[in-house]
Order: sequence, then structure tokens, then C-alpha cells
Amino acid sequence: MAGANATSYDLPPLPDYTLRPLEPLSSWASDAFIQAALPVVGYWIVSLIFHAIDVLDLFPQYRLHTPAEVLKRNHVSRYEVLRDVVLQQIIQIIASFSLSLFDEAPSTGKADYDVAWYAQKIRIAQSAVPYVLSAIGLNPTGLATKLADAHPMLASVAMGGKYPSLLQAVSIAGESTMVPAFASWEVSLASFVYWYGIPAIQFTAAIVIMDAWEYMLHRAMHMNKWLYVTFHSRHHRLYVPYAYGALYNHPLEGFAMDTLGAGLSYLITGMTMRQSMWFFTISTVKTVLDHGGYEFPWDPTHWVFPNNAAYHDIHHQSWGIKTNFSQPFFIYLDRIGGTMYKGDVKEKYERARRTAQQKLDQELENEARTVSAESVSIATEENVRPQGASTPRMSRKKATSISSPAGNFKDLTNMVNANLHGRRANVLGMESSH
Repeated sequence: MAGANATSYDLPPLPDYTLRPLEPLSSWASDAFIQAALPVVGYWIVSLIFHAIDVLDLFPQYRLHTPAEVLKRNHVSRYEVLRDVVLQQIIQIIASFSLSLFDEAPSTGKADYDVAWYAQKIRIAQSAVPYVLSAIGLNPTGLATKLADAHPMLASVAMGGKYPSLLQAVSIAGESTMVPAFASWEVSLASFVYWYGIPAIQFTAAIVIMDAWEYMLHRAMHMNKWLYVTFHSRHHRLYVPYAYGALYNHPLEGFAMDTLGAGLSYLITGMTMRQSMWFFTISTVKTVLDHGGYEFPWDPTHWVFPNNAAYHDIHHQSWGIKTNFSQPFFIYLDRIGGTMYKGDVKEKYERARRTAQQKLDQELENEARTVSAESVSIATEENVRPQGASTPRMSRKKATSISSPAGNFKDLTNMVNANLHGRRANVLGMESSH
């Protein structure tokens, strides 16, 4: 039982409260476990949705890059990307559990006290109203008199938060005593501030902190050659980003930029563990969307946050690599820092598509010529073989063809699914062609 009041009874008193352990969200997992697991689950759910869109070629009109670019421009296999992402998520889980060790045990029972505390501050703030009215040439007493019959609450506000008729009985030292009470509107406003206003401020502040942290560190990674070569260059092996490569980083960079940035945002803003679950998950999913490779016109996150897949994709191109550092929410720091890309990107993207397609066409043509030459050689050997001689079995490489010089989009998509750039087989259920 905590004591209620250390305040004057000119203000309504604060209620007593008793703290109780907060029941976990799930009977089979602690809140600390959910805090660590939810961002990882969100990451892979959204990533696999985007992977299915890629494999099934559902929205080719919204793709930022063609399948030929996926095949020819990235400098890392999907297996390596998958491996490094899993490693970073293991580091994140360890860091999340470490944070939970320093948190106080979640408790409940103090909400009414906190709402009353905010209501007290609202009552105190009303004491400034008569001075404000006087400053703009109004008579607070006269105004309160006119409002007293029709709007008694407004009259009390005009008088500086004086509610002589609002009283409540409380027990002090075993005796019942009448003390001021809160107006219903004060309690309603205080409840709104406590349950919605303060969390909204915390989330907004956390976004600002995270954006600032990632912008400064990300920019430093590009401006300092040693940092870029040693750490950040790994992420830029993905010239054509895809969803589950969002957290493909050097482990130390991933910890410093993503894990530490999110942890600092959580600690500085004083979020509860349950608030942090959603903040960590939302920021993780936002990062996945920014690397998804699609610019959907109906994506609600892109309506709210201008930092989207199209904006961040420019940063992954060789001609935009020292611009568009902001992530994952807003882009105002690029504007302030003078690092926003301002050129026309349409022709640059078209050139990259043409170059990738030409490389793929040439590769297919060379492969077809090789197979054709092998077929001619085999046919010649069979023709000159004496009659009655058996023909030995030989493994023959199948030729790959496309219907036109530009290639069929669906065929290229199938090649992407069959290839996956990797040197390992059966990554996410696909076979590697290397």
C-alpha cells in the first residue's frame, strides 16, 4: 500500500494504490520472451509474403527491379543473406533478454493513482487561466459570473480551477473529512492523456531517436572509408534489395545500428515492456518493407512514412549510394543534412534493366551455342561409329531458351526462383543453379 498524498488539500487528493504482479500476456510464454520473439516473427511473416509475391510473380507492374537484375546484379547468394540475417536475429534476441533483466518486474494497480496525478496537473494548469484572460483584456470574474448558470464548469475554469461545490469525503487519521474532488472532465482528460497521449508521445519520441541514431551512424558508415569497407559494404552487396535481406549486415554493424538504436529509443522514452514489443516489431517490419523491392500505390505505411522502398532503393544503387541515408521512418534528416537524392531516376533504372537483360541474353545465347556444339559433336560421333556398336550413355546439358531477345518476364522469374544466386541448394525450398 502506497501513501496517497503529500500535497495540500486545496487539490483533490491522490488515491492509495497497491501494486500487484502483472499477469503475462500468455500462459505459455513470459512477456520478455514475447518481446524478443515478436520482431523476429514479424520479420519472417512479412518477408515470406514478399518472397511468395516474387516467386508467383503477382505484381510485376510494381517491381522496382526486373528478375534479370536480381540474377545479374547482386553480389551475394541468398544462402549467405539468410545465414547472416539469422545470426543478427540471434544477437537481437540475446540483447532483448539482457534488457529485460534490468527492467523492473511488470506490475499493475497504479493506473488510478497516475490518472489522478495527471488530473491534479490539469487543475494546477487552470490557475493560469485568469491571467491569460486578463492579458487579452477580459475580466475573469465577470466572465465567470455570466457563465455560472449555463456553464458552471467553464465558470470554474475561468476562475482558475475553483470548484467549491465539488467535494468528497476521505478518511484522515480515522476521521471523515471533506476535501476537493475532481470534475468529470478533468478525470476524462487525464485518462486520455495517461492511456493515449503519453504512449503517443513516447512512440513519436522513440521514432525520432531511432531515425536520428540510424541516420548519423549510417552516414558515418559511408563517409568513413574504413567503416564502409570493414562493415557497411556487406549490406551493399545487395544492389537489388529483397525483403528478407533487410537485416543482412555485418554482425557488429547490425548490433550498433539496429539493435542498439532500438534499445536506446526504448530506454530513453521510458516505454513499458509491452509498448516496446510493438515498437520493436513495427520498426522491424518497416525495415523489411523498405527493402521489399515493390512500390505499391495502396501501401498504408507509405502514406504515413515517406521513407519507403522506392526512396531507400535509390541508396542501394551505385549512383545514389551517398544519398538517402534516412531510415526507417522519415526523410527530414536527409533534407536537413543535404543528402537527399534530387535527380531524375527513371532513365538510370531503365539503363540498369537493359544492361542486366543484355547480360542475361548473352549468357543464354552462349549456353545455347555450347549445347548446340555438343549436340553436333555427339551426332558426328554417332554417324562415324561402326554399325552394331553400342552408343554409350552421356549426360547432356539442357538448353535454356527464351521466346524473344528481351526474354519472357515469367521465364525470368522462374529462373530467379530456380537460381537464387547461391552456391547452396534448397534455400527456402528452392534449388540453386550454381
